Amino acid sequence: MAEALRKQAAAETPLFREAPHNLEAEQALLGAILVNNDAFYRVSDFLKSSHFYEPLHRKIYEVAADMVRMGKIANPVTMKTFLPADEKVGEMTVTQYLARLAAEAVTVINAGDYGRAIYDLATRRALITVGEDMVNIAFDAPVDMSPGAQIEDAERRLFELAETGRYDGGFETFSDAVNLAIDMAGAAYQRDGHLSGVSTGLRDLDQRMGGLQASDLIILAGRPGMGKTSLATNIAFNIAQAYEPVQQADGSFSAKNGGVVGFFSLEMSSEQLATRIISEQTEIPSSKIRRGEISEGEFERLVACSQVMQKIPLFIDQTGGISIAQLTARARRLKRQRGLDVIVVDYVQLMQGSSAKSSQNRVQEITEITTGLKALAKELNVPIIALSQLSRQVESREDKRPQLSDLRESGSIEQDADVVLFVFREEYYISNREPEPGTQEHLDWQTKLAAAQGRAEVIIAKQRHGPTGTVSLAFQAQFTRFSDLADDARLPEHFE
Repeated sequence: MAEALRKQAAAETPLFREAPHNLEAEQALLGAILVNNDAFYRVSDFLKSSHFYEPLHRKIYEVAADMVRMGKIANPVTMKTFLPADEKVGEMTVTQYLARLAAEAVTVINAGDYGRAIYDLATRRALITVGEDMVNIAFDAPVDMSPGAQIEDAERRLFELAETGRYDGGFETFSDAVNLAIDMAGAAYQRDGHLSGVSTGLRDLDQRMGGLQASDLIILAGRPGMGKTSLATNIAFNIAQAYEPVQQADGSFSAKNGGVVGFFSLEMSSEQLATRIISEQTEIPSSKIRRGEISEGEFERLVACSQVMQKIPLFIDQTGGISIAQLTARARRLKRQRGLDVIVVDYVQLMQGSSAKSSQNRVQEITEITTGLKALAKELNVPIIALSQLSRQVESREDKRPQLSDLRESGSIEQDADVVLFVFREEYYISNREPEPGTQEHLDWQTKLAAAQGRAEVIIAKQRHGPTGTVSLAFQAQFTRFSDLADDARLPEHFE
């Protein structure tokens, strides 16, 4: 009985299943574009030539797109010279086929629906490709590929598919790259401050860096007590507070100003991080908040601040010792569910590698982590601010300003980073070297301390697409707040 059922099932199963497609929808859309070029703009934001199933349709759409973008008319007469004249479509030439498409065209009103149908079917075909690859790799996995590595690869491919509607990789034309560069310039022109990247909320730092650039790995390093975590939380809050979404053609939202921030806090709990931010915003010292030494008026300020902050798109993950694979998976998930414009990691040395081999060697592990962070920044197309410790050799020098060689396990960090920032506060070192009171040295020390008080330096030691140098900032230690420095040159004129 079972054997008979198996034979019957085998007989009913088709030997060949064609990938999902709809040639009629492709023909209808191309016809609409040929009759009225405005139809192209209904689909150009999400539909690429690679989404068409029929190779000839891909070519027709590509030629039409190039002509429309150049301001030329795309119709059967103007396009025929750019298409293969000797190719046949059944009994028709390509020229006759173009005329048939135009003659049987749908109205421009339906163009968006046909474009969406073509896009969805292309996504299904890409899903089939990913699924087939998963099955084939699982059956014939190489010895050095663990199941975890395959899951990570499959998740990455599925994420790319969800984000872009296609999975291809490989080369792209230079014209596509130029279009992306022009789009970036246009976005910078429209954004507040005319920055090409996301504004940090600190004017002088933005002027040097042009904001935080998408796909950049930004290392923020400093010795303990310099305030690197404070600077990172200040920047994260400024970006989240300035978030201004704008709807795209495909219905999704992107940030016109500010952005959604994912903060991976490996050192502090989410409650400690929130206390720091509340202290900065309300100007109530965090030590007073923790001890409960606040007045009724201060408590009301805390409550009012918390109500405003609840609407801010700042998401905190407080998992300690997170691996680069876990961080990558959670960042992808956040981008899919809530959107994601900036990632902050506090800090690199508390992270773990994913492979057993790298965990045996700390330098190799840090290399895997920084390489993974740079790859994630490119994949998600967001800037990643990763905090890092500095080695103790800084303390043995007379000038305590950090250098690139001071980065712990510096080789890979320095190599993978697009930008390296050092936080330096001379006030910290001067205040720890107080001489005997009443002496000339003590008077000199007081003068130096007064000059350094409330000031901090952010040293841009490396920047791939901009100048290096030093940015001076104001620092209020009791509120852990960095802000722009009010120089005399920027103060309004005053008269005696």
